[in-house]
Amino acid sequence: VQLQASGGGLVQAGGSLRLSCAASGPTRSSYAMGWFRQAPGKEREFVAAIRWTDYSTNYAASVKGRFTISRDNGKIAVNLQMNSLKPEDTAAYYCALMMRYRRNVYELSNKEAYDYWGQGTQVTVSS
Repeated sequence: VQLQASGGGLVQAGGSLRLSCAASGPTRSSYAMGWFRQAPGKEREFVAAIRWTDYSTNYAASVKGRFTISRDNGKIAVNLQMNSLKPEDTAAYYCALMMRYRRNVYELSNKEAYDYWGQGTQVTVSS
């Protein structure tokens, strides 16, 4: 399984960016896909996730209302629309694929529950 992320870049505060991530390989039994981010010197943290069964989503409190995760037309692929960006959103963003069922949608925020990871895509927000 491989995950390919794209869409990062440099934007001014208040601006928008759209990240995309597509999976390839034996992904038919996958369960959910999520985004995490990691700033220099910090732990990797959860951003957003969506599960395929009912399209339920989960967001970190810091991005709720500004970011939207969506599935790309039945594919094993997601988009992350990021609006009203802030300098504190600056980080490398990683997409990840979860292969196993999780009962509670809140478990989508647990990075240990993900099985495959893409390469990071850098998002830089200038003030």
